Amino acid sequence: MSWVRKYSPKTGKEIIGQDKQVSYIADYINNYKKKKKKALLIYGPSGIGKTSSAYAVANDLNLEIFEINASDTRNKEEIEVKLGNVINQRSLFSKGKIILVDEVDGLSGKEDRGGIQALAKLIQKTSFPIILTAINPWDYKFSSLRSKCELLQFNELNYLDVYEFLKKICNKENIDYDNIALKSLARRQVDLRAAINDLQMLTNDGKLTKEDLNELGDRNKSESMMNALIKIFKNSDPIIARDAFENVDEDLDKQILWIDENLAKEYKGKDLALAYDKLSKADVFRRRIRRWQHWRFLVYINALITSGIAVSKEKKYKEMVKYAPTTRLLKLYWANIRYMKRKSIAEKIAETTHSSTKDAVKDVPYFQLIFKKNKQMAESISDELDLNNEEIEWLKK
Repeated sequence: MSWVRKYSPKTGKEIIGQDKQVSYIADYINNYKKKKKKALLIYGPSGIGKTSSAYAVANDLNLEIFEINASDTRNKEEIEVKLGNVINQRSLFSKGKIILVDEVDGLSGKEDRGGIQALAKLIQKTSFPIILTAINPWDYKFSSLRSKCELLQFNELNYLDVYEFLKKICNKENIDYDNIALKSLARRQVDLRAAINDLQMLTNDGKLTKEDLNELGDRNKSESMMNALIKIFKNSDPIIARDAFENVDEDLDKQILWIDENLAKEYKGKDLALAYDKLSKADVFRRRIRRWQHWRFLVYINALITSGIAVSKEKKYKEMVKYAPTTRLLKLYWANIRYMKRKSIAEKIAETTHSSTKDAVKDVPYFQLIFKKNKQMAESISDELDLNNEEIEWLKK
């Protein structure tokens, strides 16, 4: 049996690192009839307890839960059929019900056209509380959905919380573990679900050692990436460099971030300037390709970040360099969340004041001052703009 399923939390108290969030969910459901917005949108990185919290709270409140996965139920017709049939039906066992729409991020692309709008309309008709989960709800495509939901952010997990949970599993499964190895495993994953899966995979023989960590998929990914960087940084042959990422299981964005993280450790002076010129051109082309959907030109980006960087140096560098994974991915995620919150607020200001979103973005700092200094005016603005709790808290910071 999967340990993720075996040790999934049964009550809200068993959810780690999200005490306030679990209490908020329970309060939202208990006072659902008084709520203006009939859906709660929970968001945050993968594997930190969003879906588990919905099930745990349902157990605490003795409610039935009906789940659909937005990644599987993607278009308008499917959502209207599957969700439309349950939003007003009584529970099968004559008790209360929660409707869970998981992985709302899965609604995207032409094949899903109308799916988000259909979901937003059904929320207005529901007789039961709806909980939605997403990684990033601040994308423009979710604006109509956000306006119908209360938003609740889940925190990134502390590695010590992950460690304590893994230790509890080891004790229950009689796993003989090296304490340093277990802490290292916890540090590698802020995704608790992935950490549990890694632990189960590594302990088939009933023990966990430092050597076992070398079997992890992330380590293998890193090693593959290290080899790719060596092919680019440590040789001047464009043919060899061109195929550096051929067997690397990372997307283009992450490849560029890896190069950016390590380029200055390897190249110096004029070589570094020339190499960054190639990297910056690749980034410009990447944005244009996405904007105009000319995907056949991706081959030129690969040429720039591999062969282009390889031939930017006059000679090979003999010094040994310890390449490291990029630390920017999680930072970019949270920065993107903050930016999209600001944009969401600006859109509401623009709509109310009949101005452009571009101009409204410039006015956001003034609204922040009001929310920090004048509570009464802030409440009036919140009502006028129909700001949700997440947007109000952001303006207060």
